[in-house]
Amino acid sequence: MTAGGKPTSLLRLTLSGGQSVFQLRQCGREVAAAVGLEFQDRIRVATALSDLGRILLTGEVPLVVEFEVTDHALRVRLRTAAKGNEADQPGWKTAQRLLDEFAAEEADLALTITVTKNLPPGAPALSGKQLTRLREAVDALTGREAADELRTQNEELLATLDALEAKRRELVHVNEELEETNRGVMALYSQLTEELEETNRGVVALYAELDNKTIELNRASTAKNRFWSNVSHEVRTPVNAIVGLARLLLGPGADPLTDDQRRQLELVERSGAGLLALVNELLDVAKAESGRLVPVLAPVDPRLLFAQVRDMFVATTAASGVDLVFVEAPAATLVTDEKLLVHILRNLVSNSLKFTERGSVRVAVEVDAGGDWVFRVTDTGIGIDAEHLDRVFEEFHQVPNPLQARSPGTGLGLPYARTLAQVLGGSLELSSRAGVGTEVTVRLPSPEPLPDVGTVLVVTDDDTLRGRLTSVVAALGDGPCVPVAPADLAAAVTSERPGLVVLDLAPPEADALLDALVAAGIAVVALSAAEAVPSDDGEEAPVATLHKSRLSTDSVREAIRRALADL
Repeated sequence: MTAGGKPTSLLRLTLSGGQSVFQLRQCGREVAAAVGLEFQDRIRVATALSDLGRILLTGEVPLVVEFEVTDHALRVRLRTAAKGNEADQPGWKTAQRLLDEFAAEEADLALTITVTKNLPPGAPALSGKQLTRLREAVDALTGREAADELRTQNEELLATLDALEAKRRELVHVNEELEETNRGVMALYSQLTEELEETNRGVVALYAELDNKTIELNRASTAKNRFWSNVSHEVRTPVNAIVGLARLLLGPGADPLTDDQRRQLELVERSGAGLLALVNELLDVAKAESGRLVPVLAPVDPRLLFAQVRDMFVATTAASGVDLVFVEAPAATLVTDEKLLVHILRNLVSNSLKFTERGSVRVAVEVDAGGDWVFRVTDTGIGIDAEHLDRVFEEFHQVPNPLQARSPGTGLGLPYARTLAQVLGGSLELSSRAGVGTEVTVRLPSPEPLPDVGTVLVVTDDDTLRGRLTSVVAALGDGPCVPVAPADLAAAVTSERPGLVVLDLAPPEADALLDALVAAGIAVVALSAAEAVPSDDGEEAPVATLHKSRLSTDSVREAIRRALADL
């Protein structure tokens, strides 16, 4: 549109008299069309100049009008003598509203108004021939009658009305489409709501079924433990008698035996001893799962512990040719149940020796950065295939292997060892590669003792949960830990005020029990399936919450600390 950024002058007119308003409107429309403005913008320019002309073209005072075009806009400058009341006229504000820029300046009794209308993007530049035709078209407007201009204005008005009607029809069509879309959205929302409600009903039913299955599993677990305990007790007495009699017959002072008789008695003694060990393991597992296996904590020297376990396998390692290596233990004291820890290590070392044909079985212990005692039993045996790793801790499950025929077992060694590790408040993990070997890691905590809170009550009707919690809580504190049924809690609190209550919120009466304990000022650890325990007013209850899915020695210890701190 411009050269070197300067505006290009299009027209310069000098008008006077009221009839010149029509000529000013016509010029504005023609110039707007020439510079590429759209139809509606041409009408805006023409209407704004017409309204300004009605204000400024009064009497015989001349009005000088200059049309210019810049890179981005059409600019019109109007100069005349100032009257002082122009801004009060109705057309003044109309021009301001219709155009993009409006500026008025009064100096030396002269008024200069500059208005601008932005050009559309990509508007073409005017050539010299186009400027000539534009000026000729403007000159031709001089003789046009007012009626002609009114006719043109009417035509523009009709065109504008047609455009508005088209816009209205388009808006009606868009509204109809929106209403149709809204109906579809509402139908989809209704369908999704119904599906969600159906899904919720299914989830509720599934939860109910899971609750029933949980109750059935707990009953089955309780019956299994009771069966193991009863059968083991019944079997242990005759087995003890068999083993005792066999040892008497084989011992010094007994009647002379033939070689064949001695071999048969030795077989009886070994078989009886194996059966007795199995019975004892079954009893210990049943006690651990029912919560009746409570660890007796005392200081333990790991060096003496290793010596004790090493002595158990002197004869076995001498016959097998496998090196049993005990790495020197730290000169520190571990507080745990020595008898249970010996059982754990004995089972792990026995397993490793069974399934190692050559190489070594290595036993080591260290205290990690967190203060936990970490025992590792590592062997160079046949290892375990990855597909069987998930089942090694199933009771009575034995991994198929080429040494199974010569190394019979019960499938209780690893489950028994892990159960005992959990009773001691720790964990047991296994990693293995077929043909390379196996490593079992036992981690036992060595925490600072909790403050003496006196009697701790564990309240739940879940036998498995009661047994696990009783073992863990008893291992963490010095006072008695008593399992109590929910129905018996009131009587237990009345007879001896406990220092802490671990309360399972699953039973129906648990909410009322929790409120009573909080009101009595007794520290409570609440076992919940939710992250927090809400009170009646919707706020979080002032108790320490322990999530069932994250039940561990560390989480129980931390929950007890929080419960005692809240008092």
